[in-house]
Amino acid sequence: MKKIPVGLGMALVLVMLNGCGKKSDQLFIYNWTYYTPDTVIEKFEKEYNATVIYDEFASNEDMYAKIKAGGSGYDIVFPSGDYVSIMIAQNMLEKIDKSKLSNLKNIDPVVLQKATYDPDMEYSVPYYFGAAGITVNKGKVPDFERSWSIFGREDLRNRMTMLDDMREVMGDALVHLGYSVNSKDPAQIEEVKNLINNSWKPNLTKFDAEAFGKGYANGDFWVVQGYAEVVFEEIADNPQLMADTVFFIPPEGGPAYIDSMCILKGSKNTDLAHKFIDFIHRPEIYAEFVDAFGFPATANTPAREYKTGDSWYTAEELASTELKDDLGEALDLYNDAWFNSIRVGE
Repeated sequence: MKKIPVGLGMALVLVMLNGCGKKSDQLFIYNWTYYTPDTVIEKFEKEYNATVIYDEFASNEDMYAKIKAGGSGYDIVFPSGDYVSIMIAQNMLEKIDKSKLSNLKNIDPVVLQKATYDPDMEYSVPYYFGAAGITVNKGKVPDFERSWSIFGREDLRNRMTMLDDMREVMGDALVHLGYSVNSKDPAQIEEVKNLINNSWKPNLTKFDAEAFGKGYANGDFWVVQGYAEVVFEEIADNPQLMADTVFFIPPEGGPAYIDSMCILKGSKNTDLAHKFIDFIHRPEIYAEFVDAFGFPATANTPAREYKTGDSWYTAEELASTELKDDLGEALDLYNDAWFNSIRVGE
C-alpha cells in the first residue's frame, strides 16, 4: 500500500490537489490499515497510468470524524455498513454509476442480501464481509475456551488487549450475554457496561485499534481481539510464533461487518474511482486481495476459483455473527456507556 504517515496524509492530499501532478491521474484512497495489497495497487497504477495516494484509518469513528472535520480530499473511502447508512443520510457520498461497472455481477448475492443498508448498491459496493475475532498465543496460553469470556481471565491480566472500537467491544459483550449486537435496550447496555468495566477491562493492557498486531508480535500481548490480517502480517517472519498462533471467531457470535467502497461527495476523480472499484471485483484481482491477507473470498463468487492460499478462518465461522446496523438515536446509549464510563481514565 502507498502509505502516508497519519499526521501528514491530509496535508499531502491538499498540496497535491492544489496543483502538484495531474489530477486526472491521481486517486486518493482512505482505507483501513492492512486492507489492500501493494501488488493490487501497483497493477492498478500500471494499467491506468495512475498514482494512488493511500491513507489509513483504524476505526470507523476515526474515519468519520476526520471527514466531518473537513478531511475531504479523498476519492474513495471504505466504511462499514452502519457508517455507510450514516454517510448516505448525511449526503456525504456520491451515487454509484453502475453503467461504469462491469464486474458487479461477481458480487455474492448473499452478501448483497445482508447489505440491507444499501442492497441496490446506489452508494456503495461491497469490498469484504468478515469479522474480528480473538488471536491467542497457545505457547503462552495452552488452555483456553473459544469464547469472549477469555477477557475475564485474571491470570492473563496485562497480557491482553481489545480494540479501541465501541461497536466491536460492546457487541462482543452483548452476544456473550445472549443479546443482539444491535440491542437498543437500556438495561442490556447497562449490563454490558458493567461486564466490560468489572470483568474485562481490569485485565486489559489497553484498548488498541492500531498497534495490537505489533504488540502481539513482540510478545507484549498473548491474547488480542482484532483482525486476523493485522496480526498475521506482523508475525509472518516469525515461524515459531506463526505455529503458536490461533485465530478464531467465537461460536457464540459477534459483530460482523461489510466494508464497502464508496465515492465521497466532492471527489475530484469519480471516473478513476469507478475504475478502481471495478478493478477490485475482477475475480483474479479479488482473489489476489483475499489471498494476501488469508481471507475467504466472501464477497466475490468467481474469485473462489482463483484463490490459491489458505484462509485464517472460514466463511462458515461467520454464520453465527451479526452485522452491525445503524442504531439511530440509540447510538447515544452506546456513546454514553463507552465515552463516559468504559473509556474514562484511558
